[in-house]
Amino acid sequence: MNPKQNLTIASTKVVSKGTLYTCPMHPEIQQPHPGTCPKCGMALEPMDPMAEEDLSELHNMTRRFWVSLALCIPLLLISMSEFIPNVNLHHWIGINTFNWIQAIFGTPIVLWGGWPFFVRAWVSFKTWHLNMFSLIGLGTAAAYLFSIFALLFPSILPDAFKMNGMVPLYFEAAAVIVTLVLMGQVLELRARSKTNSAVKALLELAPNIAFRIKSDGSEEEISLELVQVGDVLRVKPGAKVPVDGIITEGQSNIDESMITGEPVPVEKHIGSNVSAGTVNQAGSFLLRADKVGAETLLSRIVQMVDEAGRSRAPIQKLADQVSAWFVPMVIGVAILAFLIWAILGPAPALTNALVVAVSVLIIACPCALGLATPISIMVGVGRGAKEGILIKDAEALELMEKVDTLVVDKTGTLTEGKPKVQRIIATSGFTDTDVLHYATSLDTHSEHPLAAAIVNHGKEQHLTPKPVTEFKAITGKGVSGEIDNQLVLLGNTQLMYELNISTSELDADIQKIRALGQTVIFLAIQDKLAGIISVADPIKSTTQEAIQQLHAAKIKIIVVTGDNAATAAAVVKQLGLDDFKADILPEDKLKYLKTLQQQGRIVAMAGDGVNDAPALMQANVGIAMGTGTDVAMNSARIVLVKGDLRGIAKARLLSQHTMKNIRQNLFFAFIYNFVGVPIAAGVLYPWFGILLSPMIASAAMSLSSVSVITNALRIRKKIL
Repeated sequence: MNPKQNLTIASTKVVSKGTLYTCPMHPEIQQPHPGTCPKCGMALEPMDPMAEEDLSELHNMTRRFWVSLALCIPLLLISMSEFIPNVNLHHWIGINTFNWIQAIFGTPIVLWGGWPFFVRAWVSFKTWHLNMFSLIGLGTAAAYLFSIFALLFPSILPDAFKMNGMVPLYFEAAAVIVTLVLMGQVLELRARSKTNSAVKALLELAPNIAFRIKSDGSEEEISLELVQVGDVLRVKPGAKVPVDGIITEGQSNIDESMITGEPVPVEKHIGSNVSAGTVNQAGSFLLRADKVGAETLLSRIVQMVDEAGRSRAPIQKLADQVSAWFVPMVIGVAILAFLIWAILGPAPALTNALVVAVSVLIIACPCALGLATPISIMVGVGRGAKEGILIKDAEALELMEKVDTLVVDKTGTLTEGKPKVQRIIATSGFTDTDVLHYATSLDTHSEHPLAAAIVNHGKEQHLTPKPVTEFKAITGKGVSGEIDNQLVLLGNTQLMYELNISTSELDADIQKIRALGQTVIFLAIQDKLAGIISVADPIKSTTQEAIQQLHAAKIKIIVVTGDNAATAAAVVKQLGLDDFKADILPEDKLKYLKTLQQQGRIVAMAGDGVNDAPALMQANVGIAMGTGTDVAMNSARIVLVKGDLRGIAKARLLSQHTMKNIRQNLFFAFIYNFVGVPIAAGVLYPWFGILLSPMIASAAMSLSSVSVITNALRIRKKIL
């Protein structure tokens, strides 16, 4: 953390003084300390990406979950013992002891484990922003308080509460609801913590120190925060560039993959711009600082990741939407039923009125409603994991079926991310092996980034480099040296042109190769062209099939890349993509995605580099290659472990199956309420004399839960 920040310490957490916390779903909610949103109950997040992450709620929910789970398992075994042959526990120890054991196990789960939910439910009723916590609090409280009343005053309850002479208790129902909701909270908070770690990983890309050149020419080591605009800094071999600036002395190759996503280091010389966080390779140079602190490109990327993460408004869950009218409806029905039975009902009027009111609340307990979405998501996420598709949150799985536009990075996403030799073409009098052998021998002594591709290819062909004398690197053009007493040149078109070496013999091949977006390297021996070598980043073998699947799903595919337009156009043509944006910077990717979203498109973004992180956060669904950087994977909501684009098509199909399943589950959950609530209120009593007891209400509630779980498990058998 920046030592200049003013910090306050509260227990074990450290937060920045003055940091505002806001709700991801309701950004208008802001407060100067951590807490929960009064509208939806979600944990508030710091608006300052530099603020230390507050993990207190995650630790609190995790502790409550594990304790509740440890108590819930024996409670379920005890309550279900009557269904196990020869293990009817309440016959062995007596019904009274049996009931008190349930209360002992269930009470700490409900009152301690579920306390945060009761607080949030109270706030939701207080502010009248009803949500899932309203249902959870109401249903759990109804089940638990009825059970306590039945345990303490069983004689007061009429026969309508009893089945086979036993008073039904709902400690296990209340405990299971609390435990499941706690599990969901832990998973959600962990996912958000990983998103925050993506920003912190970006901050760590910048070095902590810099080497400043003093006026007398001596060198001093200083903290990065002390660097000012105009300072001259030395960047040593293998070091990270500390700030944005211009090279004033020296030259080197810079690995800019964290900015551009391109794997090939870029040659830099006097007058070249360099960016903070990029990695210097073999050379050493002096740098004049132009942008420092929050003005550097790296800092802007950090800010973009943070803003994109906070500006994405999650889709309101269907259960929360329905609860806006469902909860007051249930309460209204319970009150109305109580009054009607108390005034017009048969004796004992008040007792029957209480039976009806409690039955309405019990049958409306949101156990099935709470399970409807998470159980399908849980099974769907597990099914995806088997296919190498890691889905981080329910919303990503929900949105995938609506995606109509896929924006993909080229390098490492469509391609393998590793330059390789594609073709070798020799002129008359030489063989392909000759060309590769001479080129490998020269490039063994070269530091040029493309040299590694040629040398590696030579090793694959088991070629032993020839001895080279008089080796010379020709800046920006190529290399030369004497091999077998012959002058050998290896370089670009400009080198051949300046030395008057004709390339006309292979012009037709050169044009074809360049049309494919490949780089052409020329080899000349004794002032005569011996052959050419093309180097490129190959398309993944699975990319073509993936594109066909996505096009079949009517998804528009657009390539955005920091590579040049010729290469991008060649890739688009080769793969049959819909459009491309070339020579594009991280902030341009972000702006382009926002433009597509403003046009009403639901956009998925697939990438693998640090430079893709802001766009992955901005996209409706960010998809990272598992072969990419940690920052990209932490910024994305879906990770393809195998780095295979076919996983996107599978993720979409999985989303369709899962969302269909969720809709079915919500139907099962609500149909019991819509049918059961009126019956529990006693609408059948005047004609059939039927008064639904809380035990039957509980059975209906359990049946709805069983239906939901059984239906969700069908996702495991879906073919992707």
